Amino acid sequence: MADLSGKKVLMVVAPTNFRDEEALEPKKILEEAGAYVVIASSGVAQAKGMFGRTLAVEKDISRTETVGFEAIVFVGGKGASVYFNDPTALNLARNFSQAGKVVGAICIAPSILANAGLLSGKKATSFSSESGNLIAKGAEYTREAVTVDGKIVTARGPEAATEFGKKLVEVLGG
Repeated sequence: MADLSGKKVLMVVAPTNFRDEEALEPKKILEEAGAYVVIASSGVAQAKGMFGRTLAVEKDISRTETVGFEAIVFVGGKGASVYFNDPTALNLARNFSQAGKVVGAICIAPSILANAGLLSGKKATSFSSESGNLIAKGAEYTREAVTVDGKIVTARGPEAATEFGKKLVEVLGG
C-alpha cells in the first residue's frame, strides 16, 4: 500500500443520513496508509449516519478550500442528496478537479460530481438510482464496484467501501 504520510484528505459527509460504512471504511484505510482525514459537512458540529454512527465535523464546507488538501471524497447515503445542487459542494468538487487533485464519490454521491460537470466524457459508477443522471451528464456508466478515470474515483455503494478506500490510496499514492 502506498505511503500517504503528510497528505490530507477532505471527506464530505451529509449532516444526517450519510452511509456509515462508506465514510468509516475508506477513512480507516486512508489513515492506515498515513493520510490525515478531515471531516467536513454543512452546518453541524457532529454528523449522524444512517445507522447511528457519528463523526465530529472539523470543517464546514462553506469555509473550505482546496489549499492543503490532496483529495476530496464525497460520502454517500440518502443524506448526500443535500449536496446534489448545493453551489458550495459543486464548487468544491470543481475546484479540486481544476487543481489536479483526486476527487472521489461513493453510492449516490457521484451525482454531485456529475452535476458539477466533472463526469462528462469520463468513466464512472454509482448506486443504480443515479445511473440515469450520470449518463445524462455525459458519463460512461460502468456498473463496476469501483471505477477510476484519471484522478476521479467513483464507487457503487456500501459493498464497495473497502475497495473504494484502497483505490483512493492507490490513486493518491500514484
